[in-house]
Amino acid sequence: MSETMKVVLAVIGVFVAGFIMVGVSKDEPSNAQKEAASSIRNLVAIQTMASEKCPVIIKEKTGEQVYFPKETKSDKDTYVTLIWEGENVKTGGFKKASCTVLGSLGGISELIIDDKVIIKK
Repeated sequence: MSETMKVVLAVIGVFVAGFIMVGVSKDEPSNAQKEAASSIRNLVAIQTMASEKCPVIIKEKTGEQVYFPKETKSDKDTYVTLIWEGENVKTGGFKKASCTVLGSLGGISELIIDDKVIIKK
């Protein structure tokens, strides 16, 4: 066997040993890591739902399109509240709109426009 062949076999052996070590050393995530990941996925789902549903209902009720909320409130587990300030107050728009989405409800639980409760579940 030539020296070149020995070097090639040694390199291949190192790669095989590396793949085996990586495969064996994979750890399962702990319960705390699983809970944290689940909590983040839940918050993202609620935030996405609020970002999709609230602007549609606000435009339906006021005729004014909203884009970016001025403020966001959340307990990072069960609800998200998005708050917008109206831009066209002089032309009949709203001053302030607040939309709350509950994860357990799966939709808008409260919509308040200019201190007037539109939806309350």
